[in-house]
Amino acid sequence: MEISVVIPVYGCRSALVELHERLKATLSSITEDYEIILVNDCCPQDSWSEIEKICDEDPKVVGIELSRNFGQQRAITAGLDHATGEYTVVMDCDLQDRPEEIKALYAKAKEGYDTVFAKRKDRKDSAFKKHISKCFYRVYEKLSGFRYDPDICNFSICTKQVKDSFCEMREYHRDYSTYLCWMGYDQAFIDVDTEPRKEGKSSYNFRRKMRLAEDILTSQSDSLLRVSSYIGFIITFISFIYIIFLIIQYFVADIDPGWTSVIATMLLVGGLMISSIGIAGIYIGKIFMQTKNRPLYIVKSIRNNKDDQL
Repeated sequence: MEISVVIPVYGCRSALVELHERLKATLSSITEDYEIILVNDCCPQDSWSEIEKICDEDPKVVGIELSRNFGQQRAITAGLDHATGEYTVVMDCDLQDRPEEIKALYAKAKEGYDTVFAKRKDRKDSAFKKHISKCFYRVYEKLSGFRYDPDICNFSICTKQVKDSFCEMREYHRDYSTYLCWMGYDQAFIDVDTEPRKEGKSSYNFRRKMRLAEDILTSQSDSLLRVSSYIGFIITFISFIYIIFLIIQYFVADIDPGWTSVIATMLLVGGLMISSIGIAGIYIGKIFMQTKNRPLYIVKSIRNNKDDQL
């Protein structure tokens, strides 16, 4: 198998037929030795029935139905675990990622690169969302110790070696594009055009994006724990200096600092202590989830599986 295309499916059922047709046209112009893997992440629009129809019409399409909604990142992992191509493309199902751009990704990869990321030249996000994204990744770079371009997304192509390396990483909390960046290998970036979403809007609301940001930060770096420790030491030092200042002020100038300063200091230190305990609790919670050693996903059924259907 030369090329595998892995697509997590959640929402945008109406886009699947067009997505399939455009993928067929694009991939056939590259090679006839390809497969398209559609992973149904328990889509509320019953996308599985549409995937089954596509699988019946096209033996090159593999349909994977998960037993429940495990999230986009685990759906991607399920598709990658079943991918057999020398090159693997990961993209979204809503047609914002243009299937025609796979040609450019593949051509760049054939130059000798292990991973090629698509950079969105004209992101369809608001200026506020773009600014928040850039601020987050600046913080992420400082905490994780390596650079990450906020304009890249899951839309990418990688070699079988990179795909296998990713699949060996079985962390419970995962993010495809940042893991590929972390792994290194020879990477390249190309600018691509994007299109408006086929229907509806992204299920990644502000709360989900904040949760994803928390997962990315805490799953790939322990820097937050060190930062909370540094803050604690700094506040302790400042408090010590302030106490000496109050003592001198009381005995030399006969000025009583009163209860206001004491209460304010207690509230400040108490809030920081609770925050530090909360950060430690997040890490402990992630350790708890990881040590359960549960599967990242559960496959309910597979259509057109190369090794026999389940």
